[in-house]
Amino acid sequence: MTGPPPSAAVPPGGPPAAPGAPEPSGTARLSPRVLLIDPIRMLPSLVLPLAGVLLAGGFSPASFGWAAAGVAGSVIYAVLRWATFTYRVAGGRLELTRALVGRSVRTIPLERIRGVDVSASPLHRVLGLAVLRLDTGAGGGEQEGVLDALTAERAEALRAVLLARGPLPAVPGPAGAGTPQDAGPAERGPGPAAQVVRGAAVAAAGAVPAEGEGGGADDPPRVLARVPRAWLMYGPLSGAYLFTPFALVAGAFGLAWQWRRELGLGERAAVRALEWALDRPGLLIAVALVLVAAMPVAGGVTYALFNWDFTLRSREGHLVAERGLFTRRSVSLERRRIRGYELADGLIERRAGVVRLWALVTGLGDARSRGQLLPVTPRAFATGVAAEAVGPIRAPLRRHPPAARRRRLVRAVAPWLLAAVAALLAGWNLAAIVASVLAVAGVPLAFDRYRSLGHAYDGARLSVRSGSLRRGQVVVERRAVVGWTVRQTLPQRMAGLLTVVAGVGAGSGGYAVVDAGEEQGVAFAAEVTPEWLAPFLASRPPAG
Repeated sequence: MTGPPPSAAVPPGGPPAAPGAPEPSGTARLSPRVLLIDPIRMLPSLVLPLAGVLLAGGFSPASFGWAAAGVAGSVIYAVLRWATFTYRVAGGRLELTRALVGRSVRTIPLERIRGVDVSASPLHRVLGLAVLRLDTGAGGGEQEGVLDALTAERAEALRAVLLARGPLPAVPGPAGAGTPQDAGPAERGPGPAAQVVRGAAVAAAGAVPAEGEGGGADDPPRVLARVPRAWLMYGPLSGAYLFTPFALVAGAFGLAWQWRRELGLGERAAVRALEWALDRPGLLIAVALVLVAAMPVAGGVTYALFNWDFTLRSREGHLVAERGLFTRRSVSLERRRIRGYELADGLIERRAGVVRLWALVTGLGDARSRGQLLPVTPRAFATGVAAEAVGPIRAPLRRHPPAARRRRLVRAVAPWLLAAVAALLAGWNLAAIVASVLAVAGVPLAFDRYRSLGHAYDGARLSVRSGSLRRGQVVVERRAVVGWTVRQTLPQRMAGLLTVVAGVGAGSGGYAVVDAGEEQGVAFAAEVTPEWLAPFLASRPPAG
């Protein structure tokens, strides 16, 4: 595959004479500092083979020689891989070329790039490097590109080139020309307390761009939110981080099992170790109690590592989310592709008054990670930021009919009652007691699920909310709705209910108004898109 003439290429680097700068042909290589990182990254995969060579050779001089040869071969491979990889931006596309054994060229059109992720591990940050990843919205990430590693200045400048819509700006060279300076007062923005007040005021006044507007490329850079470090204590409330100690123990067991196989230990050694542990139930109980006690601490530490100094900025028509303590990550989302947002909380989070915030972006892969706009923060703060960054919902949620509450009570209680009766008839008293307790616990859960139901439309955006253990409220722009699906099961038909699903070309692809009244659900769809449903509603026979 060949590209345009070198004169037509937009060079992705600075002066040709600088190390790692574009060649006269318009191509560029990764920073040579990556050669200091590759051998270190190879060490985990080399430890076991080298240990096997040394053990097999009895730690003789020859075995050490073979081990040294293996290390030298890995270093030479890393050098050849770096020297035979080039990239360039030309003709509205990014070209990634590899020529280690056979020549291969991957071409990524710039218009297909949905987002750019710039991250830096601790070792990358020490060397002033960063990793740039592209999100093209392709399933499985098969057409995504990775540039590891660029200088930090080159990564930021190349991100501006890849996300540009219009004339492509020049990317500064590694010598420092055009390096972004430290943010001034306008970039730093107000403090967290002022942001909360500002967010609440924006949500109340509705001072946001109208549908189809939003931040343009000429908007001045500004900080939309900076999460205070004191709010990191909310992290373990999300639930997933609480199981960090158990995940670490499971990973340690997996690593030990792998080492057992690599070192040639038989099954008998593992069986003896398991028998030794089972013969000491007191020790197992003590370990379990320690892990349970460590759940909030380990969860909080892990959460803080991933979300340290979480900052959301509006810059050049993009929302840029930056976070991380050791590995710093920066994700850019094109504002014109954002179609709404989702606020999610669990039972414990709801009691604490905190939520999480994601953007609904068209064609975005790994949306749960790359679409995150805020970690766990107070609800007032999150709704204010969502209103300012994307847009508010100016209509209150409409309640669903009482039949929806009855249906939730039946679904939450009836199965456990039937199980309790069956267990009691079978003489399983303990199982009957457990099923009865779960049936009683289902009553408040059913009422909470009913209170969570709701939908709204304010003329520009629609909102849908449902769930209890994980409650989610989605706010979607009207222009994002591409179709409707109306579902009605037999129990719903008997209760006079139905489910209306708004098809959206972003996020999960569809958001349901669960258990709305028959007239209520159809009227909601007709209110949002009257031109689509008017012919069908006009032909409906009158009620009764």
